[in-house]
Amino acid sequence: MTDIRRGDYHVHSTFSDDAVSTIAENIAAASARGLTTLRLIDHVRASTTWVPQFVAAVAAEPVPDGLTVLTGVETKLMDSRGTLDLPAELDGIDVVVIADHQYPGPDGPWSPTETIARLAAGADRELVLDQLIAGLVAAMTRYPGNQLAHCFSILPKVGLSEDDLGEARLRVWAETAAATGTLVEINEKWRCPGPLAQHAARAAGVRLVAASDAHVATDVGVYSFVAEAAS
Repeated sequence: MTDIRRGDYHVHSTFSDDAVSTIAENIAAASARGLTTLRLIDHVRASTTWVPQFVAAVAAEPVPDGLTVLTGVETKLMDSRGTLDLPAELDGIDVVVIADHQYPGPDGPWSPTETIARLAAGADRELVLDQLIAGLVAAMTRYPGNQLAHCFSILPKVGLSEDDLGEARLRVWAETAAATGTLVEINEKWRCPGPLAQHAARAAGVRLVAASDAHVATDVGVYSFVAEAAS
């Protein structure tokens, strides 16, 4: 059985405005840690124009023997219909990394503050949970063969938890990921998805990958939460 800790499928470079390490520094860190796979990803919006420069910069870096370097762009899930905040130019990008940075409402993204306010004002909690799963399922279906970033990290930000999703919702989520060939990362930074979702994913045959969500090279491939999940 392959040890997922030999890979890091979510590492940011200075193409993201909140990261401090260069592509070269991340590659060097992955090699030094003995990783076999590194996915370099950075944050995009529909207005992003630098994707060709990012692809060229990754391609220009020498890759040490034994390491495979992949690319991705991390984008926000916008609504419960699975709309993504993506630029038109994605040539050379291996995967789209779908992130729940905000809550996927039926009418567009809700911030955590707005979601909390809606729940406090009487929004149906079960319907809100259904919207999250609907958005993820729709995005995986519309954009198959990609990757989910720190899935369910939005829940504690709005006063909910993965436990609230329940077995039936998680089964639908996991079976869709398996059917669409979607990778699900176990994210070190946000410590998600948790045991219930991991179990559902494994039962459905989903491929789980390790992700540091590193914004500095010293965090590349450094795992504790992931290590627990892999054991």
